Amino acid sequence: MFVPVAPRSPGAGNRSGLEETLELQRNALMERGAPDYRRRREALDALQKSLLARQEGFIKAISEDFGGRAREETLLLEVFPLVEQMRHAKRHLKSWMKPRRVATGWAFLPARSRVFYQPVGVVGIASPWNYPLLLTLSPLVCALSAGNHVMLKPSEFAPRTAVLVKEMLSEIFASDYVAVILGDADVSAEFTSLPFDHLIFTGSTQVGKKVMRAASENLTPVTLELGGKSPALLQQDYPLDVALPRILTGKLYNAGQTCIAPDYVLVQESARERFIERAAGVIAGLYPGLVDNPDYTRVINARQYERLKGLLNDAQAKGASITQINPRGEECNALNRVFPPTLVSGVTDEMTLMQEEIFGPILPIVTYKTMEEALRYINERPRPLALYYFDLDRRRVNEVLRRTISGGVTINDVILHIAQNNLPFGGIGPSGMGQYHGFDGFETFSKKKGILLQSRFSAASILRPPYGKLAGRMIKFLIGK
Repeated sequence: MFVPVAPRSPGAGNRSGLEETLELQRNALMERGAPDYRRRREALDALQKSLLARQEGFIKAISEDFGGRAREETLLLEVFPLVEQMRHAKRHLKSWMKPRRVATGWAFLPARSRVFYQPVGVVGIASPWNYPLLLTLSPLVCALSAGNHVMLKPSEFAPRTAVLVKEMLSEIFASDYVAVILGDADVSAEFTSLPFDHLIFTGSTQVGKKVMRAASENLTPVTLELGGKSPALLQQDYPLDVALPRILTGKLYNAGQTCIAPDYVLVQESARERFIERAAGVIAGLYPGLVDNPDYTRVINARQYERLKGLLNDAQAKGASITQINPRGEECNALNRVFPPTLVSGVTDEMTLMQEEIFGPILPIVTYKTMEEALRYINERPRPLALYYFDLDRRRVNEVLRRTISGGVTINDVILHIAQNNLPFGGIGPSGMGQYHGFDGFETFSKKKGILLQSRFSAASILRPPYGKLAGRMIKFLIGK
């Protein structure tokens, strides 16, 4: 069991338990100082070992929280990225922690300049329900790599997973190093209002606004990983038999409950019917059955299920065409929480499903006549968390990258950019702010401190009152230079 700091009893008073835990962590950090390389490496080793030992328990807990989730999805989309992230951090941590030499302005030579990374202090992590393991522990890996103490608040909508996370981390770490807070929405609201040294929140844009408002009262820096409507743009010459399995697999992972899932697809107008027909065939091949299929994930709860039904009802009432793919014609309802993969064509901006993030197995199809029209459609809307473009022409790819702004991009596939530890991950505008993963995560949870090391001889000594002719000539020379 890795316990870098001996736990102490919270002090008395009228403060909440959350405030006491925060003070406990601050005091521990001040008394012991920032964890050095060895302690950080030990923390990551212990976390990785415990995660692998408990992976079967997490697979079971997550599946129970969802009412059914593919074992392979939990392994592929949560366990594997976490293990790979920890391996990456351990490989590079020593170099990340080294002070970086930077050039010193010629006028200040022979002084030297350095950039030094130190932990910001206590980091708060508020995580969502859709990937309750990955999106709780991934920020933790970054925060621990940067040398911080951490308080985590898992989502109450994945309660079994949250309890297991708390059990695991309590066995590894003392509570004044890493503490897990369980509770409902009121606890979450109190958690995000604490004066952390940095707060990272992953969730919806609507809740993200509230989190940022609460953090602003304490001037707490925030990283917001939100969502939005991530488009997949299909250039008319790109082969459908290649694009469709990639788009639909990414869309239907976790039953579409993925923040970077393609939210809608842009298809050339003349290819719409062909796209729908072939897409239906691809989906039927991926999921020949739904209700008893262990590969098809359920919607997290009945409320979310009814929300998705409401999106379809609204779209249909406003003129959209609905194509549900249910190969065996099974009964899908809010009780079993199996929501059939659904294609929606003829969509308009008045439909609710084109105004908010869908977060389910519903894929609207937007048609365009020209690429200019498609790019204008994307750019007239809030900047998305992800953009997916399918094209084999490098010149056109570069043009799309130049003319669009998004959190991240995958070309000729979807969602895979999130798994690259050397790429920053984060949104922009309504889809979020800040970034993490790999070195970018280390940097996000660090104070990047600039340091000037003055030499024994300093030309600046000339520039002190009382100013004489030499100082005047020096200033004139500096400005002229």
